[in-house]
Formats: sequence, C-alpha cells, structure tokens
Amino acid sequence: MLRRLFIIATLIVIASCSQVLPKNESEAYYQGNTTKPYDDVLAELEIAISEHNFRITGHSHVGKVIRDRGTQNFPNYDTLQFCNLTHAKTLLEMSPHSIQHMPCNVVTYEYQGKTIVKTRLLPVNSDNKKLNSFAEKMNNRLKAIVDFAVEE
Repeated sequence: MLRRLFIIATLIVIASCSQVLPKNESEAYYQGNTTKPYDDVLAELEIAISEHNFRITGHSHVGKVIRDRGTQNFPNYDTLQFCNLTHAKTLLEMSPHSIQHMPCNVVTYEYQGKTIVKTRLLPVNSDNKKLNSFAEKMNNRLKAIVDFAVEE
C-alpha cells in the first residue's frame, strides 16, 4: 500500500513539472550562429547579458562535464541563465503565471562547424496588452544579446 502511494505521489509530481502552455501561448525561439571560436561567443554572451543589466544566475557546462566523465571529443554545450529582478517583479505583477519564463535562458552549442546561440522568447499573444508590450521589449533585449554574441 505504501509503495502504491509513493508511485502515485511521484506521478503527480512528475505531471506537475511538465510544461503545458495555455491555449493562447506558444513558444518562440530566436537563434543566431557564427563561425567565431566557441569560447569567444560565451565571453561575448556574458558581456551582452551584463550590458543589458541582467545578472547571470547560473551556467551549466554540459558538454565539458560529459567530457570530464570520459567521453572524449564531445562537443560544447552550455546554458546560461540570467535575470533582472526589477524586470522580474514587473512581469510577475502583471502575470504570476509568467514565472514559467524565468530566468531568461540562452543555450550555446556547436553544430556542423558553427556555434549556435538560441534563446526562448516571451509570448506576446496574451489577452493583456501591457504584458504583451513588456514581452516585446524583453524579446528585443534577448535578441540583441544573441546578435551581439554571434556578430562577426
């Protein structure tokens, strides 16, 4: 009986972690690519994030960790998370459900001889015009961060 309750509780937790977007939301991404050296792109991402008044809250070195665990020649994969608490407060006051879009996130990886930089954009098609306007401004900042990092 206890095992059955544990399984049910686990399934509920897993289901609550899945991301289901409301009908009026869709996920959009913005991507750039470059032939610049990977480490240069990461350094420029950090500069661009800082110049747009965000603070880096996390950096996952996925590719490096896989290499460190014994898979030689595994390509680079990194994820940078960043946030601006003033923007976060504004967004959450307009829509508490927007927490699902935080922190901002940009991924960087190598693919077919290029470095890819990609970020998820905020939805701009809600019923709240102020929220949509804020999201458009934030998306412009996110795109500028990607563009700066891939500019050759």
